[in-house]
Amino acid sequence: MGKRKVFSEEEISKNLVLPNQGQVIGKVIGLLGSGWVVVACQDGKVRRTRVRGKLRRRIWVKLNDIVLVEPWPFQDDHGEILFRYTSGQVDYLISKNIIDEKFVSEQAS
Repeated sequence: MGKRKVFSEEEISKNLVLPNQGQVIGKVIGLLGSGWVVVACQDGKVRRTRVRGKLRRRIWVKLNDIVLVEPWPFQDDHGEILFRYTSGQVDYLISKNIIDEKFVSEQAS
């Protein structure tokens, strides 16, 4: 096994995907299978989301992960997962007040 690489704050911010217009950050609270996930979003809604086809085999979403969600325009209680944040990226988002630390530390219900 190799050494674990430590990223600087500058490297984390370069690869970081921030929410754009119409996108929200959420926390995974349930796994349904076949690429479908239940996510509690920051806007207070619980959405049934799916991992985007382009990312399906590249990212693995686990329980309590912080993800970027784009709600479907025609069905607001569904959406797509666009990005999964690593723990270092989550710490960076908390330090920049993009997400609340209480939102991250809440247990899945």
